[in-house]
Amino acid sequence: MMASTSNVCRPGHLCSANDMAKRRVGLALRRHIATIGLFLLVMMPKPGLLAGSAPTLDADRAGRFARLALDCVEREYPNKISHLLNRDADARPPHELTPAFFGCFDWHSSVHGHWLLARLARLVPDAAFTADARQALARSLTPQNVAAEVTYLSAEGRATFERPYGLAWLLQLAAELREWNDVEAQRWYTALVPLERVAAKHVKDWLPNLSHPIRVGEHSQTAFAFGLVLDWARVVDDVEMERLLRSRISDYYLSDRACPLGYEPSGQDFLSPCLAEADLVRRVLAPEAFASWLDHFLADIPRRSSSDSTWLTPVVVTDPTDGKLAHLDGLNLSRAWMLEGIAAGLPSDDLRRGPLEESARNHRNAGLASVTGVHYEGGHWLASFATYLVTQRGHSSY
Repeated sequence: MMASTSNVCRPGHLCSANDMAKRRVGLALRRHIATIGLFLLVMMPKPGLLAGSAPTLDADRAGRFARLALDCVEREYPNKISHLLNRDADARPPHELTPAFFGCFDWHSSVHGHWLLARLARLVPDAAFTADARQALARSLTPQNVAAEVTYLSAEGRATFERPYGLAWLLQLAAELREWNDVEAQRWYTALVPLERVAAKHVKDWLPNLSHPIRVGEHSQTAFAFGLVLDWARVVDDVEMERLLRSRISDYYLSDRACPLGYEPSGQDFLSPCLAEADLVRRVLAPEAFASWLDHFLADIPRRSSSDSTWLTPVVVTDPTDGKLAHLDGLNLSRAWMLEGIAAGLPSDDLRRGPLEESARNHRNAGLASVTGVHYEGGHWLASFATYLVTQRGHSSY
């Protein structure tokens, strides 16, 4: 019988060096039972996270999400590339520049589209879409393709490429593959490792020089990216990255007060600056300390469900064919998982948990209803956000 690691270095707890060492041992043991455990955890309620939350991933929903990713990971056009040219020869099509991640409209969406396929194939290994998902991963994640990606990211002037959002999703993809107890998945992860190292190095080189956090609601936001990278660091036991992120989180966020949630959202946000920060901070503070920090950071969170139905309401997209305006559909999804994370980070008897969970459900329902694929402006990326939400990937219990 394996030793319990439930109270060792969990997100939301301060961790000593000894705790971190114990946690690494526990994670190694847990990976051997990952496949069965993952399936059960997705299909059953998770009392250790959000009491009373119902399972939301079923075969039909997973299949729809997977199909949206499968329809775009190898669809090259339309394509919005963020591409620095150093010479005439750099004017090349996306499939030549970045042959692993050239679809789904842009590089970061292609990366998290592959993450979606890995996540769902791992969680629901017997689903009808799983064979297609595995084939798509196998075609993309080859040593040759990844070598070309490494060359691209390492070229002169590209240190800022997809930083931090795309790099953070790349590390999430690496974490997903590393934790997948599957022979093929481990082959894909081995192929991806050189790119994982480059992405991690770009983040590590950047953070010491970043004098201020980036508090926006789109790709350059630091809080959301830090959460993805921190979760990756804990999976792969990158102690250097975890320590660097903890230092930056302390510098940037732990003294923050009175976040102006009432000023949100901006018209094309897909991330909440205030909620993303709180969802990040709960990863590094013990529940009691997090509750105290939250008292000052978001003092207006109600302490009774339905006491203020207007505290935080889902947003409405006025034109889903406008790629920027459609970001607000993603905001509903990301707000939902951030609210869930904030609630889970509080003590079990904290009166704010109920209102936070109620608001999370409202945003979840609104966000999931938008994941249709009718318009490619949302179809190329919203399923990844939905999958991150319904599989509760931001909670590193599994």
